[in-house]
Amino acid sequence: MARMKRFSASQMLPVMIGVCVLAVFVCIQPASALVPIPTPSPKPGAYGLEATKTQPPPTKGATITTPGNGASFTTPTTTVNGLCPKDLLVEVYDNGVLVGSVMCKNGSFSIQISLFAGANELTAIVYDDLGQAGPTSNTVKITFTDTHFTAFGQQITLTSSYGRRSAAAGSELTWPLQLSGGTGPYAFSVDWGDGTPSQLKSQSLAGVVNISHVYKQAGIYQVNIKVTDKNGVSSFLQVVAVANGKVDGSSSSTPSAPNTSGSTVVVQPQILWVPTIIALLLLIPSFLLGRMSQVVSLRNKMLKQRDSYEKEQKKSESA
Repeated sequence: MARMKRFSASQMLPVMIGVCVLAVFVCIQPASALVPIPTPSPKPGAYGLEATKTQPPPTKGATITTPGNGASFTTPTTTVNGLCPKDLLVEVYDNGVLVGSVMCKNGSFSIQISLFAGANELTAIVYDDLGQAGPTSNTVKITFTDTHFTAFGQQITLTSSYGRRSAAAGSELTWPLQLSGGTGPYAFSVDWGDGTPSQLKSQSLAGVVNISHVYKQAGIYQVNIKVTDKNGVSSFLQVVAVANGKVDGSSSSTPSAPNTSGSTVVVQPQILWVPTIIALLLLIPSFLLGRMSQVVSLRNKMLKQRDSYEKEQKKSESA
Protein backbone atom coordinates (compact mmCIF):
# COMPACT_ATOMS: atom_id res chain seq x y z
CA MET A 1 0.00 0.00 0.00
CA ALA A 2 1.41 3.35 -1.04
CA ARG A 3 2.02 5.87 1.68
CA MET A 4 1.28 9.52 1.11
CA LYS A 5 3.84 11.82 2.60
CA ARG A 6 2.51 15.15 3.87
CA PHE A 7 4.75 18.19 3.70
CA SER A 8 4.62 20.66 6.56
CA ALA A 9 4.71 24.42 6.16
CA SER A 10 8.32 24.50 7.31
CA GLN A 11 9.26 22.15 4.46
CA MET A 12 7.38 24.21 1.85
CA LEU A 13 9.09 27.49 2.78
CA PRO A 14 12.49 26.68 1.18
CA VAL A 15 10.66 25.40 -1.91
CA MET A 16 8.80 28.69 -2.30
CA ILE A 17 12.00 30.73 -1.86
CA GLY A 18 13.74 28.59 -4.46
CA VAL A 19 10.88 29.15 -6.92
CA CYS A 20 11.17 32.93 -6.37
CA VAL A 21 14.90 32.93 -7.01
CA LEU A 22 14.46 30.77 -10.13
CA ALA A 23 11.76 33.11 -11.50
CA VAL A 24 13.94 36.18 -11.00
CA PHE A 25 16.95 34.45 -12.63
CA VAL A 26 14.92 33.35 -15.66
CA CYS A 27 13.57 36.89 -16.18
CA ILE A 28 16.94 38.63 -15.75
CA GLN A 29 19.00 36.27 -17.90
CA PRO A 30 17.55 37.29 -21.31
CA ALA A 31 17.92 41.00 -20.51
CA SER A 32 21.62 40.72 -19.75
CA ALA A 33 22.39 39.05 -23.08
CA LEU A 34 22.41 42.26 -25.11
CA VAL A 35 25.37 41.38 -27.32
CA PRO A 36 24.15 41.14 -30.94
CA ILE A 37 24.93 38.18 -33.11
CA PRO A 38 28.38 38.73 -34.64
CA THR A 39 28.66 39.00 -38.39
CA PRO A 40 30.80 36.12 -39.67
CA SER A 41 33.80 36.87 -41.84
CA PRO A 42 33.54 35.91 -45.53
CA LYS A 43 34.53 32.32 -46.15
CA PRO A 44 37.20 31.41 -48.72
CA GLY A 45 35.78 31.78 -52.20
CA ALA A 46 33.01 34.12 -51.04
CA TYR A 47 32.46 37.71 -52.17
CA GLY A 48 32.11 40.76 -49.94
CA LEU A 49 29.70 43.60 -50.64
CA GLU A 50 30.25 47.24 -49.71
CA ALA A 51 27.26 49.58 -49.53
CA THR A 52 27.33 53.35 -49.97
CA LYS A 53 24.81 55.52 -48.20
CA THR A 54 22.92 57.75 -50.62
CA GLN A 55 20.56 60.60 -49.94
CA PRO A 56 19.44 63.69 -51.81
CA PRO A 57 21.43 66.89 -51.21
CA PRO A 58 19.97 69.57 -48.92
CA THR A 59 17.14 71.48 -50.56
CA LYS A 60 17.14 74.37 -48.08
CA GLY A 61 20.12 76.66 -47.74
CA ALA A 62 21.37 79.07 -45.09
CA THR A 63 20.36 82.72 -44.72
CA ILE A 64 22.74 85.42 -43.48
CA THR A 65 20.89 87.79 -41.16
CA THR A 66 23.78 89.89 -39.81
CA PRO A 67 25.73 91.91 -40.74
CA GLY A 68 23.28 93.81 -42.88
CA ASN A 69 23.79 94.52 -46.55
CA GLY A 70 25.82 97.69 -47.10
CA ALA A 71 27.41 97.76 -43.62
CA SER A 72 30.84 99.34 -43.20
CA PHE A 73 33.57 98.26 -40.76
CA THR A 74 36.87 99.71 -39.54
CA THR A 75 37.94 96.55 -37.70
CA PRO A 76 39.30 93.50 -39.55
CA THR A 77 36.94 90.98 -37.94
CA THR A 78 33.18 90.62 -37.67
CA THR A 79 30.62 88.04 -36.57
CA VAL A 80 28.32 86.49 -39.15
CA ASN A 81 24.95 85.20 -37.89
CA GLY A 82 22.16 83.47 -39.75
CA LEU A 83 19.56 80.75 -40.07
CA CYS A 84 20.26 77.24 -41.36
CA PRO A 85 18.88 73.68 -41.52
CA LYS A 86 19.63 71.85 -38.28
CA ASP A 87 22.75 69.65 -37.94
CA LEU A 88 24.30 70.67 -41.28
CA LEU A 89 27.75 72.16 -41.80
CA VAL A 90 27.71 75.85 -42.70
CA GLU A 91 30.67 77.22 -44.65
CA VAL A 92 31.02 80.99 -44.94
CA TYR A 93 32.76 82.49 -47.98
CA ASP A 94 34.15 85.99 -48.44
CA ASN A 95 34.77 87.02 -52.05
CA GLY A 96 34.55 83.33 -52.97
CA VAL A 97 37.21 82.28 -50.42
CA LEU A 98 36.39 80.00 -47.47
CA VAL A 99 36.83 82.04 -44.28
CA GLY A 100 35.26 79.69 -41.72
CA SER A 101 32.82 76.88 -41.00
CA VAL A 102 30.53 75.95 -38.13
CA MET A 103 27.83 73.36 -37.37
CA CYS A 104 24.21 74.52 -37.49
CA LYS A 105 22.66 74.15 -34.03
CA ASN A 106 18.99 74.72 -33.23
CA GLY A 107 18.41 76.23 -36.67
CA SER A 108 21.00 79.02 -36.46
CA PHE A 109 24.73 79.66 -36.73
CA SER A 110 27.25 82.24 -35.55
CA ILE A 111 30.88 82.52 -36.61
CA GLN A 112 33.66 85.09 -36.38
CA ILE A 113 35.53 85.80 -39.62
CA SER A 114 38.35 88.02 -40.84
CA LEU A 115 37.59 90.56 -43.57
CA PHE A 116 39.49 91.60 -46.66
CA ALA A 117 40.44 95.23 -47.14
CA GLY A 118 37.86 96.98 -49.28
CA ALA A 119 34.72 95.24 -50.58
CA ASN A 120 33.57 91.93 -49.08
CA GLU A 121 30.79 89.74 -50.48
CA LEU A 122 29.62 87.20 -47.90
CA THR A 123 27.78 83.99 -48.77
CA ALA A 124 27.08 80.73 -46.92
CA ILE A 125 26.64 77.16 -48.18
CA VAL A 126 25.36 74.18 -46.16
CA TYR A 127 26.74 70.65 -46.51
CA ASP A 128 25.34 67.32 -45.30
CA ASP A 129 27.32 64.38 -43.87
CA LEU A 130 28.11 63.14 -47.37
CA GLY A 131 29.61 66.48 -48.39
CA GLN A 132 26.69 67.37 -50.66
CA ALA A 133 26.12 71.11 -50.97
CA GLY A 134 22.80 72.86 -50.57
CA PRO A 135 21.67 76.12 -52.18
CA THR A 136 23.88 79.19 -51.79
CA SER A 137 22.58 81.77 -49.33
CA ASN A 138 21.81 85.40 -49.95
CA THR A 139 24.81 87.62 -50.70
CA VAL A 140 25.68 90.32 -48.16
CA LYS A 141 27.96 93.12 -49.39
CA ILE A 142 29.95 94.97 -46.73
CA THR A 143 33.02 97.20 -46.71
CA PHE A 144 36.14 97.12 -44.55
CA THR A 145 38.15 100.32 -44.48
CA ASP A 146 41.76 99.40 -43.66
CA THR A 147 43.02 102.35 -41.62
CA HIS A 148 44.86 100.53 -38.86
CA PHE A 149 47.21 98.27 -40.81
CA THR A 150 48.61 100.92 -43.17
CA ALA A 151 51.37 101.76 -40.70
CA PHE A 152 52.34 98.11 -40.29
CA GLY A 153 52.21 96.89 -43.86
CA GLN A 154 50.08 94.08 -45.26
CA GLN A 155 47.00 92.58 -43.68
CA ILE A 156 47.10 88.88 -42.74
CA THR A 157 44.80 86.42 -44.51
CA LEU A 158 44.29 82.91 -43.08
CA THR A 159 42.11 80.43 -44.95
CA SER A 160 41.83 76.75 -45.88
CA SER A 161 40.44 74.60 -48.65
CA TYR A 162 38.64 72.46 -46.03
CA GLY A 163 35.77 73.58 -43.87
CA ARG A 164 35.58 70.13 -42.30
CA ARG A 165 38.13 67.34 -41.96
CA SER A 166 37.89 64.00 -40.20
CA ALA A 167 40.11 61.25 -38.83
CA ALA A 168 39.67 58.23 -36.61
CA ALA A 169 39.79 58.90 -32.88
CA GLY A 170 43.28 58.09 -31.64
CA SER A 171 44.93 58.86 -34.99
CA GLU A 172 46.45 62.12 -36.17
CA LEU A 173 44.25 64.65 -37.94
CA THR A 174 46.24 67.02 -40.20
CA TRP A 175 44.86 70.31 -41.47
CA PRO A 176 46.55 72.38 -44.21
CA LEU A 177 46.14 76.16 -43.93
CA GLN A 178 46.99 78.95 -46.35
CA LEU A 179 48.70 81.99 -44.78
CA SER A 180 49.36 85.19 -46.73
CA GLY A 181 50.20 88.77 -45.91
CA GLY A 182 51.70 90.18 -42.75
CA THR A 183 55.33 90.06 -41.70
CA GLY A 184 57.03 86.95 -40.34
CA PRO A 185 57.70 85.27 -38.07
CA TYR A 186 54.12 84.20 -37.26
CA ALA A 187 52.72 82.71 -34.07
CA PHE A 188 49.78 80.28 -34.22
CA SER A 189 47.40 79.43 -31.39
CA VAL A 190 45.04 76.53 -32.10
CA ASP A 191 42.15 75.59 -29.80
CA TRP A 192 41.06 72.12 -30.93
CA GLY A 193 37.80 72.26 -28.97
CA ASP A 194 38.34 69.13 -26.85
CA GLY A 195 39.44 70.81 -23.64
CA THR A 196 43.16 70.30 -24.20
CA PRO A 197 45.53 73.30 -23.88
CA SER A 198 45.83 75.46 -26.97
CA GLN A 199 48.50 74.29 -29.38
CA LEU A 200 51.24 76.86 -30.07
CA LYS A 201 53.17 76.85 -33.32
CA SER A 202 55.58 79.26 -35.01
CA GLN A 203 56.06 79.84 -38.73
CA SER A 204 58.83 81.94 -40.23
CA LEU A 205 57.33 82.56 -43.68
CA ALA A 206 53.88 82.81 -45.21
CA GLY A 207 52.54 79.95 -47.30
CA VAL A 208 51.07 76.53 -46.55
CA VAL A 209 51.02 75.68 -42.84
CA ASN A 210 50.04 72.24 -41.53
CA ILE A 211 48.57 71.81 -38.07
CA SER A 212 47.79 68.41 -36.53
CA HIS A 213 46.07 66.96 -33.48
CA VAL A 214 44.99 63.60 -32.02
CA TYR A 215 41.46 63.38 -30.58
CA LYS A 216 41.01 60.79 -27.84
CA GLN A 217 37.23 60.67 -28.13
CA ALA A 218 34.90 60.55 -31.09
CA GLY A 219 32.80 63.63 -31.73
CA ILE A 220 32.40 66.90 -33.60
CA TYR A 221 34.68 69.74 -32.48
CA GLN A 222 34.86 73.45 -33.25
CA VAL A 223 38.46 74.43 -33.99
CA ASN A 224 39.51 78.06 -33.46
CA ILE A 225 42.77 79.19 -35.08
CA LYS A 226 44.48 82.52 -34.49
CA VAL A 227 47.68 83.75 -36.15
CA THR A 228 49.68 86.88 -35.21
CA ASP A 229 52.69 88.32 -37.02
CA LYS A 230 55.63 90.14 -35.46
CA ASN A 231 53.79 93.50 -35.70
CA GLY A 232 50.82 92.20 -33.71
CA VAL A 233 48.51 91.95 -36.72
CA SER A 234 46.09 89.02 -36.26
CA SER A 235 43.67 86.90 -38.25
CA PHE A 236 41.11 84.24 -37.23
CA LEU A 237 39.75 81.06 -38.75
CA GLN A 238 37.05 78.73 -37.39
CA VAL A 239 36.59 75.23 -38.84
CA VAL A 240 34.95 71.93 -37.84
CA ALA A 241 36.87 68.73 -37.03
CA VAL A 242 35.27 65.27 -36.83
CA ALA A 243 36.79 62.39 -34.86
CA ASN A 244 35.33 59.06 -36.00
CA GLY A 245 35.04 55.89 -33.95
CA LYS A 246 33.96 54.84 -30.50
CA VAL A 247 34.32 56.92 -27.36
CA ASP A 248 37.47 56.28 -25.31
CA GLY A 249 36.54 53.65 -22.70
CA SER A 250 38.81 55.21 -20.04
CA SER A 251 36.42 58.12 -19.63
CA SER A 252 33.28 56.05 -19.33
CA SER A 253 32.03 54.03 -16.40
CA THR A 254 29.51 52.08 -18.48
CA PRO A 255 30.34 48.36 -18.65
CA SER A 256 30.95 46.86 -22.07
CA ALA A 257 30.95 43.37 -23.47
CA PRO A 258 33.31 42.28 -26.23
CA ASN A 259 32.07 40.33 -29.22
CA THR A 260 33.82 38.23 -31.79
CA SER A 261 33.72 40.91 -34.46
CA GLY A 262 36.30 42.96 -32.58
CA SER A 263 34.01 45.84 -31.64
CA THR A 264 32.73 46.67 -28.19
CA VAL A 265 29.03 46.44 -27.38
CA VAL A 266 27.90 48.58 -24.47
CA VAL A 267 25.53 46.78 -22.09
CA GLN A 268 23.28 49.26 -20.39
CA PRO A 269 22.04 48.30 -16.91
CA GLN A 270 18.30 47.67 -16.79
CA ILE A 271 15.84 47.76 -13.92
CA LEU A 272 13.54 44.71 -14.19
CA TRP A 273 10.36 45.78 -12.46
CA VAL A 274 8.24 42.67 -13.20
CA PRO A 275 10.54 40.14 -11.45
CA THR A 276 10.94 42.56 -8.55
CA ILE A 277 7.18 42.91 -8.10
CA ILE A 278 6.73 39.12 -8.33
CA ALA A 279 9.39 38.57 -5.69
CA LEU A 280 7.75 41.13 -3.36
CA LEU A 281 4.34 39.51 -3.84
CA LEU A 282 5.76 36.06 -3.05
CA LEU A 283 7.25 37.38 0.19
CA ILE A 284 3.74 37.74 1.65
CA PRO A 285 2.73 34.05 1.37
CA SER A 286 6.24 33.07 2.45
CA PHE A 287 5.81 35.12 5.64
CA LEU A 288 2.37 33.60 6.27
CA LEU A 289 3.72 30.10 5.70
CA GLY A 290 6.46 30.81 8.19
CA ARG A 291 3.94 31.91 10.82
CA MET A 292 1.79 28.85 10.12
CA SER A 293 4.87 26.65 10.47
CA GLN A 294 5.51 28.08 13.94
CA VAL A 295 1.88 27.54 14.99
CA VAL A 296 1.84 23.95 13.67
CA SER A 297 5.11 23.14 15.39
CA LEU A 298 3.86 24.54 18.69
CA ARG A 299 0.56 22.62 18.37
CA ASN A 300 2.35 19.31 17.62
CA LYS A 301 4.59 19.86 20.61
CA MET A 302 1.56 20.47 22.87
CA LEU A 303 -0.18 17.34 21.51
CA LYS A 304 2.91 15.23 22.23
CA GLN A 305 3.09 16.58 25.75
CA ARG A 306 -0.62 15.80 26.25
CA ASP A 307 -0.25 12.25 24.91
CA SER A 308 2.76 11.69 27.15
CA TYR A 309 0.82 13.00 30.17
CA GLU A 310 -2.18 10.74 29.45
CA LYS A 311 0.09 7.69 29.16
CA GLU A 312 1.67 8.50 32.50
CA GLN A 313 -1.78 8.86 34.06
CA LYS A 314 -2.93 5.49 32.71
CA LYS A 315 0.20 3.79 34.00
CA SER A 316 -0.31 5.23 37.46
CA GLU A 317 -3.99 4.20 37.52
CA SER A 318 -3.22 0.64 36.43
CA ALA A 319 -0.58 0.38 39.11
